[in-house]
Amino acid sequence: MDAIKETNLQFDKLGKKYTGKVRDVYLFDNQVAMIATDRISAFDVILPRAIPYKGQVLNQVAAMFLEKTRHIVPNWLESSPEANVSIGKKCDPFPVEMVIRGYLTGHAWREYRAGKRMLCGVPMPEGMKENDPFPEPIITPSTKAEEGHDEDISREEIISQGLVAEDLYLQLEKYTRELFEAGTQFAKGRGLILVDTKYEFGIYNGDIHLIDEIHTPDSSRYFYSDTYEALQQQDAPQRQLSKEFVRQWLIANGFQGKNGQKIPEMTDELVNSISDRYIELYEQVTGLPFEKEDYSNKMQRIADSIEKLIK
Repeated sequence: MDAIKETNLQFDKLGKKYTGKVRDVYLFDNQVAMIATDRISAFDVILPRAIPYKGQVLNQVAAMFLEKTRHIVPNWLESSPEANVSIGKKCDPFPVEMVIRGYLTGHAWREYRAGKRMLCGVPMPEGMKENDPFPEPIITPSTKAEEGHDEDISREEIISQGLVAEDLYLQLEKYTRELFEAGTQFAKGRGLILVDTKYEFGIYNGDIHLIDEIHTPDSSRYFYSDTYEALQQQDAPQRQLSKEFVRQWLIANGFQGKNGQKIPEMTDELVNSISDRYIELYEQVTGLPFEKEDYSNKMQRIADSIEKLIK
């Protein structure tokens, strides 16, 4: 099955290459080339099989939303010359991810179900059930781990530990809420609810910039709005567009990223179904038909496009 699991490109001007869970990042003097591979991760573990077209979905959704939110905050993106490639400014990243949640689901629900009523220093009301909306969206930051698991962290800890200066952190919170509101309104127009998401920021020439991806199925969770109320009243699972279904499949097969647990086998059928779900999300979120990129000679096209645009 065609898919990009890794990249090993060589460039004359290359300073350093960083391999993330999903993206391969090539760092140059003042620019960065980011390749969205088809790798998939869950519970901070890269799964053994790559998912065809996943990287294309992530890159194209992110590029669209980065263009749509430039009026809120500057961002790193300069161009997206290939379906899996974005090129832009090399920013100095903040060491935290800004997670914002409009609904009690996913990690927040698992913590709540375990009896916790405080998440990242933010109180969660009593009497909520899974997938209920919070009275207002809550910001629950996490550290950015080079390896292993990201960790929950509070605003107070971020500031007291000197991870981000207080004035800058408050600006990150402001941008996070404004971006989430913009994403919420866009999703509403597409018949979706933006449930939760994360944003990453960095500094470029002294100014805060939005970096990495935005409102993609890897960084965000969406519910279908037309069935939300009825399903909540029935205490039924929500129809959602995200990779939560991958996490649930792993959980059902005894894997949550803990020591000693073995990743279950990913069959061709499962891989294809995950690919179809990513394509469904692309079309539902963007309102555009998904055009599958040809995998033949794809790495050469990617290399040529980066070489051409790096100054």
